[in-house]
Amino acid sequence: MKHGKKYNESAKLIETGKFYDVNEAVELAVKTGTAKFDETVEIHVRLGVDSRHADQQVRGAVVLPNGTGKTVRILVIAKGDKADAAQAAGADYVGAEEMIAKIQNENWLDFDVVIATPDMMGLVGRLGKVLGPRGLMPTPKAGTVTPDVARAVAEAKAGKIEYRLDKTNIIHCPIGKVSFGSEKLQENFDTLMGAIIKAKPAATKGQYVKSCVLATTMGPGIKLNVAKFGN
Repeated sequence: MKHGKKYNESAKLIETGKFYDVNEAVELAVKTGTAKFDETVEIHVRLGVDSRHADQQVRGAVVLPNGTGKTVRILVIAKGDKADAAQAAGADYVGAEEMIAKIQNENWLDFDVVIATPDMMGLVGRLGKVLGPRGLMPTPKAGTVTPDVARAVAEAKAGKIEYRLDKTNIIHCPIGKVSFGSEKLQENFDTLMGAIIKAKPAATKGQYVKSCVLATTMGPGIKLNVAKFGN
């Protein structure tokens, strides 16, 4: 795969085969994020679990102390007082049956997070085939099925992110923007990584964190020394 001049220049800053400590990796990510837009910094964590087994699932949500730098559009499926509370908390879209119909009939997906009250999950369940593959289905584990919708909206706006395994047992998550600088990015990294380690399933055998790579949107991957993550 051919890469552009900027990518190649950035790649020269990274030693081949070297595994970096978090503080070094974050500083490098900031240096390699040289695109004309404010690049997102992401981590890709491969875990020593088998996501095909229910007792080895790793999934949850955490509020990053410095947010993600991204404006999050929130849809709340609720009625009555709960709908009013969601609106007051700053949800972008609030509704019940009409929102379900809009998604079903118009393939409307102009939102990043879906929050629902428990009594609405019978309705929301109909959208499983649409929301599920996009990682948008509300779940109690991620705090997106809750009677306290106002709190869920506030947390999502403040930078709450969901982490979950993909089919290859890797978690992909943003930890902020290059413009945050290394200190804020490291705080976000430590918070997210702490949550992933805390979520280690009891059924896990052997090494839990197999590998971890840090990268900006357009930049090369920076491998981290995973020995520090208390495997």
